[in-house]
Amino acid sequence: MLYSTIRMATLGDSLLALAFGAAMYWQTGQWTVLAWMLAHVYNTSRLPRLTAYFKDAHADERPAHWADIYCREMRLNSLTWGAAPLLFLPESLHLVALLMLVMMGLCTAGVSAVSPLRRAAYNYLIPMLACLIAALLIRPSIMNAFLALCSAIFLGTVLHFAKAQSDLLAQALHARFEKQALAEQLAAQIEATEEASRQKTRFLASASHDLRQPLHAIMLLGAALRQQLRGKPEQGNADRLMQAVSALGHSLDSMLDISRLDAGVIAAQRQPIALRELFQSLNQSFVDAASEKDLALRVRATDLWAESDPQLLRRLLSNLVDNAIKYTHRGGILVLARRHGNEAWVQVHDTGIGIAPTQQSLIYNEFYQVNNPGRDRSLGLGIGLSIVARLSRLLAHRLELHSTIGRGTCFRLHLPLAQAPACAPACATPVPWPPPWAAAPAPRRVLVLDDEADVREAMQELLRMHGLEVTLAADEAQASEALQRAQTLRKPITQLICDIRLAHGSDGLRIGQALARRFAPLQLLLVTGETAPERLQRVKDAGIPVLFKPVNADKLLAALNLTAT
Repeated sequence: MLYSTIRMATLGDSLLALAFGAAMYWQTGQWTVLAWMLAHVYNTSRLPRLTAYFKDAHADERPAHWADIYCREMRLNSLTWGAAPLLFLPESLHLVALLMLVMMGLCTAGVSAVSPLRRAAYNYLIPMLACLIAALLIRPSIMNAFLALCSAIFLGTVLHFAKAQSDLLAQALHARFEKQALAEQLAAQIEATEEASRQKTRFLASASHDLRQPLHAIMLLGAALRQQLRGKPEQGNADRLMQAVSALGHSLDSMLDISRLDAGVIAAQRQPIALRELFQSLNQSFVDAASEKDLALRVRATDLWAESDPQLLRRLLSNLVDNAIKYTHRGGILVLARRHGNEAWVQVHDTGIGIAPTQQSLIYNEFYQVNNPGRDRSLGLGIGLSIVARLSRLLAHRLELHSTIGRGTCFRLHLPLAQAPACAPACATPVPWPPPWAAAPAPRRVLVLDDEADVREAMQELLRMHGLEVTLAADEAQASEALQRAQTLRKPITQLICDIRLAHGSDGLRIGQALARRFAPLQLLLVTGETAPERLQRVKDAGIPVLFKPVNADKLLAALNLTAT
């Protein structure tokens, strides 16, 4: 700040000194005026010494050095101006007034330039005005004494102003650097929070994948065991085993839904939906669960149509109804829709335990559950409403909550109304979640590529029971060799079931695509326990069918267009 005005200030100071000196020499004719003007020329010639600051690449590392140079040059310039009244103080009161006006004007104009450094202000102001006061006092007269007093008062005033300016600037700089430090701390905290979130995501993805692998094998072997025990007394044990495995798989699927929604791999496909058909589907899905708890599930018929994504909306409402059943112990659940302006209000009422006002902002957080400190597994993981919140944001449907402790809860979803299409009611049925598989001929020969031996063997056991010839491979080399051998024997393999995350960091998606291109018409089906958002996005972009571990046997057979028996 000190050096930013040095060039213009030095140039202006020199021109003023020459003009003032010429006027004084014209009026007084004293040779000392010429000597004084030469001194100013000398001061101007020292400008390169000051401007060298801008050429110093390490100037910021030597602030004291350059502050000393600046103060020395200001002191020299101030003494040169202060020498004027000592050398040629005129007798004329008009010329004395002109001299004082010029010197006080210099002080007033220069105080803002030198105030960033209080020492620089003292070196510039005090020598000049002290010399003026001294020159007036050594030529005693009442007028000179009065002018000296005025100069002293002016000096005190301008020094006070310089001090105030310096303090104000210091405070402003301190505030600026404090804000900068706070901003850096906030940025560091944000980065730490984001890193913690990334670590959590990586941990959940890794843990979920590692849990899904054995669970996937258990589910496939359980399905094969149940098939073998069909009609035998031990079938009940197999059925209960599959129920337990399915419950665990449902919990993992809920965590997968969170990952998929956060990854942005789910896109809303909005279209007109007949709410009547959607409500009928909800009633069929949850009437048994409500009956098991002696609850009344009432779904009120409606003729309203709304614009939304049928799959995502059904999942959203399913989570609300499922949550209502879990937290309602007597009474029932009511699902209805009514028109309100240009919106359809879909409401899910229950007579459950209710939600306290202090908890209503927390229920959409992952794993948060009302009145479940013991983590009763029958109440789920606490992910359902988190999925509801994400789906409502994805669909741009405003979600409201009204609840009273001990009396129940009402969730209200605001949907835009839509006109029934010309194909109604044929096109009214919502697409199920997830969407059905595209029709394709059932394969006869299948290659299973997975780095887990238990998964390969369980898949082989299940598929062989449904009449398929199954070949197993643990890596790309074994898979390529098996496909090549099948072609040589003229028994081509037409279906590849491939895991995404293979051993040693191998990319199953890339390997599967390469094998499908090389051994056409090989069809690729991905089966994975992956939950990392970036990997899920790659799967979506590839447009290849995918099943998520643990895979339900019926879903696997449906994906292969086989019929479960």
